[in-house]
Amino acid sequence: MSKPKIQYVCSSCGAKAPQMIGRCPVCGEWGTYEEEISLDTTKKGVVTRGNTPQRIQDVQAQEEMRIDMQSSELNRVLGGGLVPGSLVLLGGEPGIGKSTLALQVLMKMGEKRTLYASGEESAKQLKLRAERLSGSLDNLYIMAETSLERILDSVTELQPEVVVVDSIQTIGTETID
Repeated sequence: MSKPKIQYVCSSCGAKAPQMIGRCPVCGEWGTYEEEISLDTTKKGVVTRGNTPQRIQDVQAQEEMRIDMQSSELNRVLGGGLVPGSLVLLGGEPGIGKSTLALQVLMKMGEKRTLYASGEESAKQLKLRAERLSGSLDNLYIMAETSLERILDSVTELQPEVVVVDSIQTIGTETID
């Protein structure tokens, strides 16, 4: 497990210091240093088998279980479906239908518990869009939220099989500025 590292960062110029100081030595501003917590992910002296070069012929591989996304094209793009525990990023220009596609796919997965967390639209907007699309609403949970911690709490409570976060750039965390 990574150990949290605390440093202080000037909100005016971004200068860093190991402890809280009153006046920034770089920009000269007073009272601009704020605490920042980060995880030290470096493991000095530790070599894992995953980092050791090996012949591809020697790698033991087996087919991963996949979640049927109820869309032949999406399943094809995902190599046969969604691998549990994986992350997929839908990208594209604004307005091309990423949010609609994600909601539509979740609605087609009627027997699976799913969660759609939107940082851009209200629950009412999501409901109106869902009513325009065809699919099941029985096991689809929605939330309008931008807090990563509250989204993760909901994931822990609901235990959904598939989670959509729309859009990831709107999500913030309470542990890092």
